[in-house]
Parts: sequence; C-alpha cells; structure tokens
Amino acid sequence: MQFKVKSTLTVLAAATLLVACGKKEEAAAPAAPAAAPAPAAAAVVKIGHVGPTSGAIAHLGKDNENGARMAIEELNAAGVVIDGKKVTLELMAEDDAADPKQGTAVAQKLADAKVVGVVGHLNSGTTIPASKIYSDAGIPQISPSATNPKYTRQGFKTTFRVVADDTQLGGTLGKYAVGTLKGKAIAVIDDRTAYGQGVAEEFAKAVEGAGGKVVAKEFTTDKATDFNSILTTIKGKKPDVVFFGGMDAVAGPMLKQMKSLGIKAKFMGGDGICTTELVKLGGDAIADDQVFCAEAGGVEGEAKAGMDEFKAKFKSKFNADVQVYAPYVYDSVKVMVAAMVKAGSSDPAKYLPVLAATTDYKGVTGPITFDEKGDIKNGALTLKTVRGGQLITLAVIR
Repeated sequence: MQFKVKSTLTVLAAATLLVACGKKEEAAAPAAPAAAPAPAAAAVVKIGHVGPTSGAIAHLGKDNENGARMAIEELNAAGVVIDGKKVTLELMAEDDAADPKQGTAVAQKLADAKVVGVVGHLNSGTTIPASKIYSDAGIPQISPSATNPKYTRQGFKTTFRVVADDTQLGGTLGKYAVGTLKGKAIAVIDDRTAYGQGVAEEFAKAVEGAGGKVVAKEFTTDKATDFNSILTTIKGKKPDVVFFGGMDAVAGPMLKQMKSLGIKAKFMGGDGICTTELVKLGGDAIADDQVFCAEAGGVEGEAKAGMDEFKAKFKSKFNADVQVYAPYVYDSVKVMVAAMVKAGSSDPAKYLPVLAATTDYKGVTGPITFDEKGDIKNGALTLKTVRGGQLITLAVIR
C-alpha cells in the first residue's frame, strides 16, 4: 500500500512537471497573428431590361439591350456606392419578342426575381401591359422608347419615359406634312399595334388641325409582307403623302411595293421607321428626300459632342452603329442608379420618390427632368430624311 502511494505521487509530479514545461514553451513562442477579416462581398443590385431580341425588329431590341450593358459595365468599372457600401450592378436582360403576352410573362419573371428597377420595354404594345405588373410590385420602370401617351396616364407612380410621346411625335409630323411638305391629299396606314395606331391617330388629327385632308385610312399588321391590296386602294386616291404608323421591318417592304405600283408620294413615319435598317430594307426604292420621319428624342448644340462620343464608343464596343434608342436606354439606367445613390438605398420604395423628383440630370441625350406623370419635360424630336442612302438630320424641335 505504501509503495502504491509513492508511485502515484511520482506519476502526479511528473505530469505536473510536463504541464508546467508546456506552459513555459507556450509563453516563449510568439503569438500567431490574428487572421484578417475577409472583405465583405459587394451587394448585388439587379436591374432588368426588356426588348425584342428575337423576331422582325430584333435589331432594335439588341440595340437597346447593348445600351443597357454599356451603362452597367461603365458604372461597375467606376464603382457604385450606395449608403456607404459598394454594390455590383447586374443586368437581367429578357426578350419580349414585341409580343404583349410574352411581355407580361417576362415582366412577372423580373418581378419574381426581385429586380429593383426595369428599363424597357421597347414597344408601347408590350410596355403598357407590363407596366401594371411592375406597378403592383412597386418596381420603377423607365421606357426609353414607348411613345403611346397611355403608358404614363394610367395613374401608376412607377412609370417614367425619357422620350417625347405620340402627341408630340404624330402632331409634329402631321403639321410638317401640311405646312412644309405641302401635302394636299394624305393617306394613313397603321399596323394595329398600340404604337402604330397611336402615332397614326395623332398624325391624322394634326393633319386635319393644320387644314390638310386625310383621303384614306388603311391598316395592316406588324407581321405582314404583302401590301398590294391596301396600296392599290390608296393609289386610287392619288395621295402626295403616305404616313405609316409601324416599324421599319414592315415599312421597308412597303416602300418597295409602293415603287412597283408607281406610287411616288412622300413617305412619312415615326421613330419606328427612323432607323438605318429602314435604309437597308428599302434599298433603291427610297429616293432622296422621299422618306421623312421623326425620332422621339434629339440633341443639338454643345450636347451633340457628347452624343457623337457615345456613338463612337458604342461602335467600338459592339461593332455596330446605334439604331435609335441605345443612348436613351443608357441614360435610363444611369438616371435610375443615380436616384439610388442619392436616396442611399436600392430599395424601390425608398429611391422611387427620388427618381420621380429628378431634375436636370445631364445625360448623353440631353437634360432629364420628369413631370408629375413621369414624362420627360420639354422632350425633343429629331426630324430626318434619307439622302444618298443615309439618314440625315433636318432639325431638332422641342
């Protein structure tokens, strides 16, 4: 028993010694440096863009989408800080194929994805039904190209537009047809879309208001390729001006068929035909100073240098010329993000009032100030014609 006690004490002493030695070694060793905290990942802010990137006017939809991509990439490269935190902007691009049903489907998809804002759609026919979905979700929407007045007159607080509407567009063209082109007998065709009908109606009202005479009203569809029947009817009315409310994909073939039928009238249209693509589609059917159109936007004076610089950068980046509305998409994205920065939040409920109060934002398309409906104040129109196979600017009107 005595032996066991001594042995146990010996073992305990040895263990105590080992522990003590271990503590001395720990004290002697330098403390390991504390690991640096990992940098916080930048918050992702999702912005949607919708346009027709398939179908007959895919060239216009892609043009718009590229304008959005250019803005997002520039903002990310410069660094966007909201409420003291760096954010990364992410573009969610969707195709509505210029179809109202597909437009509402992708609008719901973007709402479900919790985007904080949407730039689009391109066409009035898709923009208007989609706007109800964005309004219900509280998501701000800026259209860079939909010109039907109804879009911003539904009572929604989420709808904004950075171009002039059809009242200005069709109205200006109607007065121009009578006052400048001296049109005596004017025929009107539309493609039955919200855009085409809207701009054609405003044009006809302005013609009659200016003392002109509308001798024919015909319609087609936005997918039609044969216009001989309606053009033959119109030819019998001997018009000196034919107005088409629709897009370039239809207007190009229509011009060719007008030539084959011997209709030498001036051809007019809104921003839907005011594209370089129309010149390609119409080809030799377009005589100099035969086509007159108006782009729902425009810059002049000192602002023109900024637009020229934008177009050069766009061409370098995408190896494509600007069609029409890429600069307006670009500005829409940037004015939306500027409102988030100013509000200190990307939460739509918090930055929406700041966006609505935007005053004199300096964009490449000119100054942006929204009125109480969300329309741009003092919106410009650019009158153009085709000469030598090129779109030529005649005047910028406000």
